[in-house]
Amino acid sequence: MTTNYTERYAVHPDDGEGYNTRRLRENFHVGGLFKPGEINLVYSQIDRFIVGGACPADQPLALETIDALKAEHFLDRRELGAVNVGGAGRITVDGKTHDIAYKEALYVGAGASDVVFESVDAANPAKFYLNSATAHHSYPVKKVGLDDAIKVELGSLETSNHRVINKLLVHGVVETCQLQMGMTELKPGSVWNTMPAHTHSRRMEAYFYFEVPEGQAVCHFMGTREESRHIWMANEQAVISPTWSIHSGAGTSNYTFIWGMAGENLDYDDMDKINPTDFTS
Repeated sequence: MTTNYTERYAVHPDDGEGYNTRRLRENFHVGGLFKPGEINLVYSQIDRFIVGGACPADQPLALETIDALKAEHFLDRRELGAVNVGGAGRITVDGKTHDIAYKEALYVGAGASDVVFESVDAANPAKFYLNSATAHHSYPVKKVGLDDAIKVELGSLETSNHRVINKLLVHGVVETCQLQMGMTELKPGSVWNTMPAHTHSRRMEAYFYFEVPEGQAVCHFMGTREESRHIWMANEQAVISPTWSIHSGAGTSNYTFIWGMAGENLDYDDMDKINPTDFTS
C-alpha cells in the first residue's frame, strides 16, 4: 500500500491559547507531503477536510480509500482538488487521462471510482498537492490552468503585499459542492500573503507554501485577535486553519501559496477582516 494517513481532531479556541510551539505544530502543521512513490494524507476533523500530497515516481499511484472514510472508494462521498507543484504529470479519472502541468489544477467530483496519479518523467516527478472535502452531489471533472483562473491583483510594494490571487477551483470557474482552491503569487519584494488578516466562521482553510527559496522561510500567523500565535513554515509544507483562527503569513522572501477552503458557503468574499492595528490594542 502506497497511501499513508494520520488523523487530527478539532481544537477549541480556548484550548489553542495554551498551546506551545510543539502542540501548535502537532495539531496544525503538515509536512512530508511529497515522498516519491507515496500518497501522504492528513484527515482533519475540522470540516472533515483532507490535506495531502501524491508524488508518483517510476510507477503510477492510485488514490486508495482509507479506513477513516469507511467507503469502498476514496471519492464515494467526497470531492477532490489537485494542483501540480512539480514536474509534468497526468491524472487519470475513471479511464480518462488529463495532462496536468506545473501550477495546473484538476477538480474531481464525488463518485469517481479510480483516480491515478502519474509522472511524465520519474527523474522530475509530478507533485500533486491535494485537498478533499465531503460532497453531497457529483460535479464533472474539470481541468483548470492559470489562464482559466479568475485573477485579482492586490496590495502594493509599499505595503510589502503586492500579489496576484488566482482563483482556480471556485464558483464561476468550476462547479463544486464546498471545496474551493486557488493560488496566490507574491511579487518580488513583497512578503505578506493576506493582509488584512481575517477569519470566516463559515469555512475552514488550509495554506500550502511553495516556491520558498532555499534558505528562506515563512512565518504563518494563526489564533485569535486577542491571542495570536505563529508557526514557521518551510518550502512545500501546509498548515490547517480552524474556522476561529486568522490565517496570514510573512516570509523572508516572496513565495507562492495555495489556499483551500471548505464549509457552508461558496462566497469567497465572506470574511471578517482584522486590520493590522487591531492586533495592537
